[in-house]
Amino acid sequence: MFDHDQALAVAVALQTAPSTVLGLGDDAARTLASLEQAMPPALRASLKSLRLTRLQNYWEFLAPPIDPTALTAVGAAVRHRHVLVTETLRADGSRPETGDDDFLPARRIEPHHLVVWAGRWYLVAYDLEDDQWRVHRVDRLRPRPTTHPFSARELPHGDLAGFVMSSHDRGDTLAAWPCTGTARLNLPADVVARWAPGGSVVEHLDTEHCRLTLGAWSWAGVAGILATFDTELTDLHPPQLAQACRRVARRLATSAVGAAAPELDGVAEPRGSAAKSRSGSGSGATKQSQRRRR
Repeated sequence: MFDHDQALAVAVALQTAPSTVLGLGDDAARTLASLEQAMPPALRASLKSLRLTRLQNYWEFLAPPIDPTALTAVGAAVRHRHVLVTETLRADGSRPETGDDDFLPARRIEPHHLVVWAGRWYLVAYDLEDDQWRVHRVDRLRPRPTTHPFSARELPHGDLAGFVMSSHDRGDTLAAWPCTGTARLNLPADVVARWAPGGSVVEHLDTEHCRLTLGAWSWAGVAGILATFDTELTDLHPPQLAQACRRVARRLATSAVGAAAPELDGVAEPRGSAAKSRSGSGSGATKQSQRRRR
């Protein structure tokens, strides 16, 4: 029943599905093979002519395969608006025993949305135990369906994508890198969680600070990623990371020497930006003059 363009669309979708829906590679390949057998010869030839080779880049971190039974149970609960009882699993798929430090009791949740982001499945749900919204990694859940119905609730801020991306405790785990470091950032956890690279972990400290743990191929790489947040960094660990930050700072300072631009607080800025930063009641210069007048 497919025309030529539909057949190519199916071929592309099934071959690229594993890059966005991790754990479904074998099922997608079997589905593609079954479709090929059912298609007319002309369409089968077009389908076979389009074979893709997908290469993994440095920032892709494979999640554990998704249990089809668990995914079906969660999806059905979302569709039918039925309460789920869930148990939290470790990153390796095991369930902590009672008395273990990471043991969490089973929770009753109202599942509202399934979201795929960065190759991982997330469940947006309302937790009935502590009366708040949460984001869960589906591969870290062991769901038990119920027949208890619930009514749909309004999402926090009405923004599904923003809520998932800014939730720092969504169950992500640290990826393996040659160099892994941590730093305290003067930014809220929800801000850092939205922009932190995949495979990093954000820890809430207070309303204005968080701790970011991440990795890269070098210590300079970790320092460079931390610098993109454009905020104060403290409590850097291990010592190699602090040393890399000093080396990067020296290199940048050397590169800026001789730049034909005005300076503000000893840092060369592009023309126009210094004047702009000096203007307005919120600038440091204005605040300083106001203090002197007082």
